[in-house]
Amino acid sequence: MASTIQALPTEVVYLITAGEVIDSFASVVRELVENSLDAGATRIIVSLWPQQWRIRVADNGCGMDEDDLQQAATAHSTSKISSSDDLWKINSLGFRGEALHSLTTLAELEILSRPPGGNVGWRVVYGDNGQAVKVEATAIAPGTVVTVSNLFGNCELRRQGLPTAAQQMRGVQLAIQQIALCHPHVTWQVWQNDRQWFTISPAATTGQLLPQILTQVRQGDLQEVKLELPNPIPNSRNLREATLTATLTASLLPTPHSQINLVVGLPDRCHRRRPDWVRVAINGRMVKVPELEQTILAAFHRTLPRDRYPVCLLHLAISPDQINWNRNPAKSEIYLNEIGYWQEQITKAIDQALRISSANLKESVHTTRVSKLLKAAEAKGSYNVNPENSPEENNTQLSLKAIAQLSKTYIVAEHPSGMWLVEQHIAHERVLYEQICDNWQLVTIEPPIILYQLSSAQVSQLQTIGLDIEPFGEQLWAIRTIPAPLQQRDDCADAILELSWGGDLQVAQVAVACRSAIRNGTPMNLEEMQTLLDQWQRTRNPHTCPHGRPIYLSLEETSLARFFRRNWVIGKSHGI
Repeated sequence: MASTIQALPTEVVYLITAGEVIDSFASVVRELVENSLDAGATRIIVSLWPQQWRIRVADNGCGMDEDDLQQAATAHSTSKISSSDDLWKINSLGFRGEALHSLTTLAELEILSRPPGGNVGWRVVYGDNGQAVKVEATAIAPGTVVTVSNLFGNCELRRQGLPTAAQQMRGVQLAIQQIALCHPHVTWQVWQNDRQWFTISPAATTGQLLPQILTQVRQGDLQEVKLELPNPIPNSRNLREATLTATLTASLLPTPHSQINLVVGLPDRCHRRRPDWVRVAINGRMVKVPELEQTILAAFHRTLPRDRYPVCLLHLAISPDQINWNRNPAKSEIYLNEIGYWQEQITKAIDQALRISSANLKESVHTTRVSKLLKAAEAKGSYNVNPENSPEENNTQLSLKAIAQLSKTYIVAEHPSGMWLVEQHIAHERVLYEQICDNWQLVTIEPPIILYQLSSAQVSQLQTIGLDIEPFGEQLWAIRTIPAPLQQRDDCADAILELSWGGDLQVAQVAVACRSAIRNGTPMNLEEMQTLLDQWQRTRNPHTCPHGRPIYLSLEETSLARFFRRNWVIGKSHGI
């Protein structure tokens, strides 16, 4: 009987490979744009004609000469790696040499290019197998222009299976935005059907670029942290693998330091209904690393309102030998060595970003909230003015001085650049919650607290959070250990009953903090208010209470000056 297993023809192999690399307009744009960035481009123009299935990407990168252009689209041809050892030290966005050849399999491909020192540019048209079928000199500025026409023209079924043109264009937009966030220094112009669709201007940092993409977020809502870290030391479990890797990469001296670039939305000003803006990038590329995404979400626990998620962009610049890109054909998922080390460092970086400092307390932070207050006040007056743009803030160090209590609820505090209102109960709740988490302690009490008619679920819940509970008669239960902060409270029994209704240990800790915090309506003297302000400023997450509510409202002196029109008096007679 004849064998039923046979080798696939080369053209079928290439078609299968092409389908893995190129599956949409967005994948074409991503592959071409990554080549542009690898070529050092600082300006990239993407043009799209979805009805004609045509895409063009032009850049001002280093370009290619005639010899390189002739080989650029042949199978597995690349300038970025040359041996298996190079797979452990990849610093470029592209490296497999599959994109251009895949495009010749699925579309018509034309490239115009000229290196900066070249006297003439070249235009090359490629055939099905990636061979150059037409080569001619052409006039072109230094850089490269790649045109892909009739995409999936030889696979009509592929076209029919793709999303609508509008959905495809949305995919292109998302792909460009993600890449732009990793490379904020690049200028982007995107055209659709010969009309400008959107642009992204360059910025010094990702945090400065983000408001162009996430328009409801302002720069004052964000905090950026950059940390330089030593490379991790392999643990014993990974030591053998690390030794093998070091042998393979003997020619590479890894960088002695790595860097964390972190942009977070301050939780009292900026959050989302879905975890769609928790993003991780490694060495210039957005990737999926579920372990790091969960670390980010955990770091924001008890700082956001219920069912809300953070805005957080994490960019790791790390030694290439820490990464294995060969996990997914689209290079969208990676393996990361020493994952525990990176999780620990990321948690520390987020903790640093969420602390209160002079850098994130400028007037622009609360412009929206303050402007609403000012507009409401001005609306009751006899005239209205448009406030001038805020002047640059100085870098006054944070120093809050309690000066009064308002409605037995708010602490009025003076700041070198203005005035703050701090809600006393939730500020104290934040202080107590972090103390309880750091020093969770159960204490024995005598006599025990007696509760009546607890359900089996309530008893199990109290046992889950560690309380010593035992039967004390018919429908009676004795509680012999309680959380230490509740020991001196008159409503301790009510608090224990509340804890019995469910939730994990963290929920119990929040409930204890809430029960133990100073109640609104409680009078406080200046010394007590100052002590609370000092304790609150030292907490790890001072922006919100454990339930996610904002703790303070700042009103800067410059805003007060604009409201009272103090600038009108300068240089004028007081009689005018």
